[in-house]
Amino acid sequence: MNVNLARKNMLKYCASGNDSLTSIEEIFSVIVGGHANKKAVFKLSQLSLKDLSKLAIEEIIEYGFSKNQALSIYASFLVLQRYIKDKREKGYTVRSPEDAANYLMESMKNLDQEYFVAMFLNTKNEVIKSKTIFIGSLNASIVHPRETYREALKCSAASVIISHNHPSGDPSPSQEDILVTKRFVEVGKIMGMEVLDHIVIGYNRFVSMKQKGYI
Repeated sequence: MNVNLARKNMLKYCASGNDSLTSIEEIFSVIVGGHANKKAVFKLSQLSLKDLSKLAIEEIIEYGFSKNQALSIYASFLVLQRYIKDKREKGYTVRSPEDAANYLMESMKNLDQEYFVAMFLNTKNEVIKSKTIFIGSLNASIVHPRETYREALKCSAASVIISHNHPSGDPSPSQEDILVTKRFVEVGKIMGMEVLDHIVIGYNRFVSMKQKGYI
């Protein structure tokens, strides 16, 4: 891919708003500059956007890029992910456990570790933001409500939905899940911030601790 040609096509794209003018290969050529390995650019451009977003810097280097080029490509992925996350969060309203699960499912169903994620909502039950609070096996003595409520206060949240995934794919709640739920609800009452639900994510399945009667 000729870098100068790629840049010209990018300028045409920016002027017209027609994304058909610019291929993934052309975008990568512009990002990494004129000294890029053409075969590396081509091979990387053949991956799906989903697979591209999962690449670590070391994996990008293995395609034939320098460390600086790999960092540039990786940074572009981070910007895209941040944009998608911000766009998805803006104005998303949670009216049911299904709404909360749909919001969380795509990013959490395939994780190979347990992630504890909090969703912060305003008085209209619109998502203000979501944040990963903890990574690792869920344990009531480790996953302390303090970090979650500190984030809630920072964004002036009216309520919170907590969630975590089961890497096994089975969302059936454990005794530890129940203990964590009760602890968060108790602290929430003291803080004056309602815990609307605790969503346990499996593979394309979920369990609502509220529906189970634990909230």
